Amino acid sequence: MAGTQASTIGELRTSGHVRETVKQEMRRNLLTKLRAGERLLSGIVGFDETVVPQLANAIISGHDIILLGERGQAKSRIMRSLVALLDPEVPVVEGCEINDHPYDPICRRCRDLIGEKGDEAPVDWLPRDRRYGEKLATPDISIADLIGEVDPIKVAEGRYLADELTIHYGLVARTNRGIFGINELPDLAERIQVGLLNIMEEKDVQIRGYRIRLPLDLLVLASANPEDYTSRGRIITPLKDRFGSQVRTHYPLAVTEEIEIMEQERVPPPPDVDILIPGFMKEVVAEITHLARRSPHISQSSGVSVRMSIGNYENLASNAVRRAVRLHEALAVPRISDLEFLVASTAGRVEVEALDEGKEEQVLSRIQRAAVSAVFSRHFAAGQFENLVNRFEEGQMIEVGEAQPAATYVRTVGEAPEIDAALKRLGLPDKPEVRASVTEFLLEGLHLNKRLNKDEMDGRAIYRR
Repeated sequence: MAGTQASTIGELRTSGHVRETVKQEMRRNLLTKLRAGERLLSGIVGFDETVVPQLANAIISGHDIILLGERGQAKSRIMRSLVALLDPEVPVVEGCEINDHPYDPICRRCRDLIGEKGDEAPVDWLPRDRRYGEKLATPDISIADLIGEVDPIKVAEGRYLADELTIHYGLVARTNRGIFGINELPDLAERIQVGLLNIMEEKDVQIRGYRIRLPLDLLVLASANPEDYTSRGRIITPLKDRFGSQVRTHYPLAVTEEIEIMEQERVPPPPDVDILIPGFMKEVVAEITHLARRSPHISQSSGVSVRMSIGNYENLASNAVRRAVRLHEALAVPRISDLEFLVASTAGRVEVEALDEGKEEQVLSRIQRAAVSAVFSRHFAAGQFENLVNRFEEGQMIEVGEAQPAATYVRTVGEAPEIDAALKRLGLPDKPEVRASVTEFLLEGLHLNKRLNKDEMDGRAIYRR
């Protein structure tokens, strides 16, 4: 527990500071948050009843943790957010490369310094944001990257190769007394996995043939795709056994959670353009992702990332902004016809299993139509719009398109009590740009419920009876 800002080891002892390990410190701070009724992880949506309790148990147990989940399930964000469970600052020996605790230094340099100066040895304070290290596992990572390497410059200065003072420490060692996260653990070469195991379990490692004891104080976090993690030969069994808790992440279980993440993570639209995104359009974007995660035509082994929802949401808003600027409209409002522009932010994030040319676009188009139908049915029944449908019996046709000015919709549809009622039910303001969006939503919903026909050509659509 951090005491006053002592500047020497003697002052630190006088302040009553008690040394804790990282895991003890995090356990204490977690229990404090639980007693106060505070959220344990900020910015993490949809995991309060599933993932977070398992993480809390692991931290209370003092376990190293492996997060298993497909891409886009906030594994890296969870790892980084756990920094909030560290103290704001902790004391370290001033100038130490590996953040040695003043009471129990482990590197040769700090042991020599304290042996020489005793209680007068200087102390510095390390903030929590500098106590997190992270590395993406790749096959070319070396022991030097993670643990350390002999520094030839220090050797050239006259030290012996076997001297600990010749070591240039790697990322894991420099994260001593903090949290170290490694992404995609199974991609780490087997010999590097052995080195990581030695650091976690045996507290020693070999650098250039020299056995170095490094009793690092760490919470080790790792992430992996379940398919890779369970594959034989992708991860050595002793290392897998070393992680005390294995926590399974998941995609948002509800459309509302997906929308909350979209809103939280999206790039804000340009400040000089007014934009209104109707709730039903947000639902359509989220529903597209949820349907993709259940589609037999899309590979589920690699997952369908939440990043697809975020990218689609951003592109939907961007197309509305582009139209508003091009047509000099006061308000940018996304429409159903804007969905065709989501292919750019969808196709690269899913693996369509239909290999025939053109099949990918067909699969994505079917998913979009199913999403619109599901959201329409969530808010309305097709029978509510008999009067609107009857207008088409008299030969009326309505042309829509992403490039159509909102005023055109208002002129073509004219007085329509059904659209007024829909605006009210959806909680939307009565503005031309909003009416255009709601009109497209109702027409497409009626078409998908087989109440209207639809002809598509050159980016436009005509609804008729």
